[in-house]
Amino acid sequence: MAYDRFMIAPINTGWETDLKPWLIPDDAFQLLLNMYVFRGRLRKRFGSRYMGILDQLSSRFSINIGTTDGAGHLSVTVPGATVAGRIGQMFAVGTEIFTVSVAGTPGVMLTTGASTVHTFNTTTGALVITGAAATTIVYYYPALPVQGLTVYENGPINNQPSYGFDTQFAYTFDVSLGRWVRTQTGGVPLFTGTNSNFFWATTSRGAIGNEKVLFVTNYKFDLVTAGNADHMYYLVAGAWADFSPLTIFHTDGSFVQTARIIIGFNQRLLLLNTVEQSADGTTIQQFVNRCRYSFAGSPFAVNAWLEPNNTNGGESWGGGGFVDATTAEAIIGVEFIKNHLIVFFESSTWEIVDTGNPNDPFLWQRLNVELGSESTFSTVAFDKVALATGGTGIHACNGSNVERIDNKIPDKIFGINDSSTGVARIWGIRDYFTEMVYWCMPVNSQPSNQPYPSSVLIYNYKNNSWALNDDCITAFGYFQQQLALQLQFWDIELQESHWELGGGDVAGNVRQVIAGNQQGFVYLVQSDVSVNCSARQITNIVITAGGNGATFTVIDHMLGVGNYISLIGIVGITNMNGNIYSVVTTPTANTFTIQNTNLPLTLWTGVYQGGGTLAFTSNIQVVSKQWNPYVTQDRNIFLSKIDFSVKSTESGQVTVDYLVGSGEQLQINQARQSGTLIGTGVLETFPYPSVPSETGQDRLWHPVYFQGDAQCIQIVINMTDVQIRNPDISEEDIQIEAMTLYTMPTSSRLT
Repeated sequence: MAYDRFMIAPINTGWETDLKPWLIPDDAFQLLLNMYVFRGRLRKRFGSRYMGILDQLSSRFSINIGTTDGAGHLSVTVPGATVAGRIGQMFAVGTEIFTVSVAGTPGVMLTTGASTVHTFNTTTGALVITGAAATTIVYYYPALPVQGLTVYENGPINNQPSYGFDTQFAYTFDVSLGRWVRTQTGGVPLFTGTNSNFFWATTSRGAIGNEKVLFVTNYKFDLVTAGNADHMYYLVAGAWADFSPLTIFHTDGSFVQTARIIIGFNQRLLLLNTVEQSADGTTIQQFVNRCRYSFAGSPFAVNAWLEPNNTNGGESWGGGGFVDATTAEAIIGVEFIKNHLIVFFESSTWEIVDTGNPNDPFLWQRLNVELGSESTFSTVAFDKVALATGGTGIHACNGSNVERIDNKIPDKIFGINDSSTGVARIWGIRDYFTEMVYWCMPVNSQPSNQPYPSSVLIYNYKNNSWALNDDCITAFGYFQQQLALQLQFWDIELQESHWELGGGDVAGNVRQVIAGNQQGFVYLVQSDVSVNCSARQITNIVITAGGNGATFTVIDHMLGVGNYISLIGIVGITNMNGNIYSVVTTPTANTFTIQNTNLPLTLWTGVYQGGGTLAFTSNIQVVSKQWNPYVTQDRNIFLSKIDFSVKSTESGQVTVDYLVGSGEQLQINQARQSGTLIGTGVLETFPYPSVPSETGQDRLWHPVYFQGDAQCIQIVINMTDVQIRNPDISEEDIQIEAMTLYTMPTSSRLT
């Protein structure tokens, strides 16, 4: 009997969990992890690369703390307030890297170079280095989590500078240096927030109409002690200044201590969800539903924020004031739809309406009474809608109505980890090149001692499809200053880079997505890069079991048992670099263990001197629909093979296993364990050596054979342990364009 053939192409539906797996469309997937639907095909998740000069030092928040003298000596106290007892900090003098691996008063740091003295006092912050490179800048890497990324819209068209924030410092990407450095001009802010105080930033008008000012707030307040709060700051003409004292709104000197959101609207500056204090700090009040606005003009004028019938510095009211929404809910997020300012509360959505009356300029209008947002930085702007994550779903507001858009994955929103202020950690960004939206978010399945986001939700807004990545990202942003690929800094062979010259990801001044993580790394998110850059610093390594095991200290590693990592840059230990290992145990949030799996077995030897980083190596996990084209005939299905149309690679491959019926036993895996020969399930994405005509082809058709007979068949695509440990395989870009199923009906009824 001839086989029936069913082609599944183009692939558009993506991840879908609202129905049972046998009821979803043929091109839908019960699980789509680290692959996503892109223009009619399955594509491996986005990768990443370093910024600047293409090494870990250029892609981390750093602070210039001085220059060594002619003897390579520097003695200085680092800035900041949270050095006490904290390991994981790092310094660099030229190419020599110093790692704070032990607490001490002082403690000796690890070094990758030849300096003779290298100590750091983790109580006072005192650093002493002697014998390093002479007359060389010393950079300090606080290794604090990235809490905000923004573009200061104050440069040439499509060449705006990028700024970033961790819990204490503000940074900018210096194109001339090719690295992130702390901004150190004017009244440089030193913040005191925690890893859940994220930075809202906006560019608005300054003292004159054509002056652009960057306003920032981390919404860190204390309703009892004013001195424990962080003020709002602004940046203009390269200098920082404290903005909060300039927001006096009452004759008695009361001002806005901080606000959750700062935004410009119709020539006025608005502060939403405010914390307001008296001049002497004895009275501090929070107004979660308040919009306080300046007059139409400079937000720095002495009377810009005055309420009616109040004076300041001899000036009287000029049009400032406030308007409170008639709800007890807190303002969480905002976004523009054309000239409509949409405000998301906890469980409702409102609009701030411009009345046109200069004496009473704004009023609140309720748009929806049940759908709002719980995550300030989850909002994503489109021309006709604004997206935001809420407690009941991911919502889209068009200015009149609000509705859920995540109906295909309705339960995902309820899997967010609400401990450790989980909802505050959701951050959204729109990738214009791939036409995707990314949301980083913590999930319930991650350990309680790992508070940072461990997954990225992917939304293809062109075809309304969903997918999921496993990754730790604390903040998203944009970068527009990259001038092509800076080939003068290139340190690898172009043909080995996995990057496509002329693509949107690498063209100069394209708005590129950047991401920050829990250790102060900021890197470019690249759809055409098939690997993750090495963006987690290794603080220490202790070899165990005679060279067959090792315990790693990686601060806030966010790894789980069974995750895979690749290692580079390790100085002092042989046979580790360039290999991929599986995490065996995770005793603490800062430590994990691995086993030596080098083949042939070569023992690890030596003592760690620093410099090492690890990259998270993602394994794809694709679980298809439970297929049966004969279900309407009440017949079982026999699946003989599937022909896969794949993008040609140099050495890529995956394993395609399958499930029968509604069971959970992988058939090829079970056969392998029992010694039964039914095929390997390996799908090669490179040209077969025995088929010369495939060489040079961009698209290949390769089969995988099965022997499944059941009421439905479901395939599972991933990489085996052997495959993922081989960089030549696991670092390839996997793309599946179509699948053709060879089937026939079997039993007279579904059994």
